[in-house]
Amino acid sequence: MRATGRTVPVVTRSRSRESHMNPPGDKAIQRAEVRRARRMKASSSSSSASPGGDNPQKYPKSFYRVRIFTFVGILVGYACYYLTRNSLTYTAPVMVASDLGLDVASIGTMTSIFPIAYGMSKFVSGVLGSMMSASRLLGLGLMLTGAVNIIFGFGSSLAWFCTFWALNGILQGFGGPCCARILTSWFATKERGTYWGMWNIAHNLGGFTAPLLAGTAASRLGWQWGMWAPGIIGTIVGAVLFVGIKEKPESAGFDPVEDTEVAATGENEKKESIRTILFENVLKNPFIWGMALTYFFVYVIRQGVTSWFVFYLLQEKGAVDAGAAAARVSGLELGGLFGSLLAGRLSDMAIANSEGSGVVGKRVQVVIAYTVGIAASLIAFRGCPASWPAAQWACIFTIGFFLYGPQMLIGLCGAELVGPASVGASEGFLGWVAYLGAANAGVPLSIIVRDYGWNTYFATLLAACAAVIVLMAPMVRLKSFVQRERAETKRKLT
Repeated sequence: MRATGRTVPVVTRSRSRESHMNPPGDKAIQRAEVRRARRMKASSSSSSASPGGDNPQKYPKSFYRVRIFTFVGILVGYACYYLTRNSLTYTAPVMVASDLGLDVASIGTMTSIFPIAYGMSKFVSGVLGSMMSASRLLGLGLMLTGAVNIIFGFGSSLAWFCTFWALNGILQGFGGPCCARILTSWFATKERGTYWGMWNIAHNLGGFTAPLLAGTAASRLGWQWGMWAPGIIGTIVGAVLFVGIKEKPESAGFDPVEDTEVAATGENEKKESIRTILFENVLKNPFIWGMALTYFFVYVIRQGVTSWFVFYLLQEKGAVDAGAAAARVSGLELGGLFGSLLAGRLSDMAIANSEGSGVVGKRVQVVIAYTVGIAASLIAFRGCPASWPAAQWACIFTIGFFLYGPQMLIGLCGAELVGPASVGASEGFLGWVAYLGAANAGVPLSIIVRDYGWNTYFATLLAACAAVIVLMAPMVRLKSFVQRERAETKRKLT
């Protein structure tokens, strides 16, 4: 680690000379020696240490200031992505009531285009973003999606609205993969689950703000302001992110947070080709495919719950109207907020209490435990009497609590399975497959409910829970990329 903010001249010159004398196959060993010398230098000083290591209190205070600004930036930034993503949802009723000549079918056309564009964009931007600065791409994407919201408000035809809402879907794909790359660079393994869970509340924060801002602005100032207000905020916050956020500690003059030899390879990974990043590091990794298929079934459950619980409450559980049903479903997001925060913390505690065990495997164990909780909560909800609305709300709360933990942790596992340069590609691929799962919770589940009834609907969700457990079971001892590279480097040095 860097001890005084200065480089180690002797080591640097030695590394420069050796790079000309030794063959390329020895570069990993050279980097390991440089890294070891830096750690020995740091261990003799009281000014720095890895925030995820044994002496986090000795890390420079300036590091923590930059890191907290970065974390708050990606939290607020991704919440703004959600704000500009959900603006149409709460502006649409005012648009239909205006003189634009739109109806519910027109709104449906726009909202159907968005997930198609978003799912593909998340995959493509995750791959291409691996070759670019994550912080710059995050800010640029938010500025552009804000601008699209503003331009959307100047239109008056369905073609105009569909075109720019599809463009918004494309730009929205920049957010998640970029945030994942930044977060994994700034937070070490032992604390990453906690902060990933805290960042995950951006979904809830953006979802909470959208109806208040967009809905209120549209109803009081006209439908245009339902799009303009989120767009203006997104553009401003995006500009701040573009200028102020640092992609990784090295960009701010600090050493990497992972105190391993692999951290020294970051510069070389950044130069990897798209082929290497996507095919060699992501698509050829069988565990990434396992995570992706798991994500598929998790999103089948999530979308199946959010799309159909209101109808189920109306038909089977005595809800008098849609408003009463929506009130009972409100516990889903609240439970998800607490569940995702606790899931990240629990996975970090499991890692801290089992030195040497597979980091990803410990998080997978939490996913499996949470999935069992989902299944138990679904069974309890199905059996809850129609005359117990409070108990129904509590069951939905627990479903949300257990559901959002796996959704958050699987993304984190996917990020930790690959190297820093491939995190965006991994998250993009996982996100694309997840949205395929969400799409399959639409028409297929509607056919199941219509033709076979609610018992078959719940059986389908329970089968999806079983699929998650089966897919996760072989990965309970899985090691992270950092652990694998550290072991490989040690093997070369012996």
